Amino acid sequence: MTTKRILVVDDSALMRRLVKHAVESDPDLRVCGTAFSGVSALAQIEQMSPDLITLDIEMPQMDGLATLSHLRKRWPQLPVVICSSLTERGASTTLEALSRGADDYIPKPASGLTLEGNLKQFGIDLTRKIRPLLRLPAAGSADTLPTVPTRPALPARQHTIQTDISLLVIGSSTGGPNALDEVLAQLPADFPVPVLIAQHMPPLFTRLLAERLDARCPLRVREGIEGSPLTPGTIWLAPGDHHMRVVCEAGVPTLRLDQKPPVNFCRPAVDALLESAVECYGAGVLAVILTGMGRDGCNGCRTLYAQGGSVYAQDEASSVVWGMPGAVVNDGLAERVLPLSEIGSAILSRAARTAHRATRYAV
Repeated sequence: MTTKRILVVDDSALMRRLVKHAVESDPDLRVCGTAFSGVSALAQIEQMSPDLITLDIEMPQMDGLATLSHLRKRWPQLPVVICSSLTERGASTTLEALSRGADDYIPKPASGLTLEGNLKQFGIDLTRKIRPLLRLPAAGSADTLPTVPTRPALPARQHTIQTDISLLVIGSSTGGPNALDEVLAQLPADFPVPVLIAQHMPPLFTRLLAERLDARCPLRVREGIEGSPLTPGTIWLAPGDHHMRVVCEAGVPTLRLDQKPPVNFCRPAVDALLESAVECYGAGVLAVILTGMGRDGCNGCRTLYAQGGSVYAQDEASSVVWGMPGAVVNDGLAERVLPLSEIGSAILSRAARTAHRATRYAV
């Protein structure tokens, strides 16, 4: 396997050394150069042709956002991972960078008494984000590519009569913020069922993402709140570092938040949300699995499939990483496999039948 070349861009010499050390802890990756500003970074991309860059936001001469805008015009396919600070400003700017074409992000390691442990985890997290963007298998995997099916796909189940949907559950990870923006913008204010989302993000980032989506979507978007009843008109986004689940209390579907152990290394986890939703709503759940690395959501989709519910998956061509949707497709669980541009209309078409029947039978 050819070693992949990484360019590290950060105005801090210390951070450049830390990122270099983290990258080169993976034998399939090496740092081909470093840059302290956007101007220097653009020049080195021209000279070195790296396979991926890690990019700081706050830099002299040309900051990360301006660098990203220039970079996307000249090298639209070059993967970019943002390294951001764990502050509100850093999180907000990171979301803006993602909207401008960054592929993923990672918070910089926190300093303090546990610095050594933080650095080790930072290295693990960084290489886990880089490898899928370079189409490298997960560390320790024998697969050639993360998207290669491990077993033959099962034939899609043919629905003679599709169940009315009572709840929409969306799962996403890498590339998810932009994908959610595109899909949710198509859901009208009178969308007839509640919407729940599990997007892999840390605390603070999920609140800012909810605020960003709320400003751009006809429906209200809020971070999940313990004990909230589920009614149409609001999209609930799982808070960072919490699982969000659905419980039925006296027949009323309600949100529950907890910090039980991560599922699929994730908290929030799509599986935790989806499996609880199926317990409450059965086949009335429509699951939509968007771009993201790993297999989170696959077990929940298998549970939903067994109940007769429907699963839509984003296709490979429009996904930043086809891990989560690819796992669902390769396991034969997806009723429909759609490009991102068609997912919103597919959801609306399915929901329209539910709204039509509700209107027809209303007295």
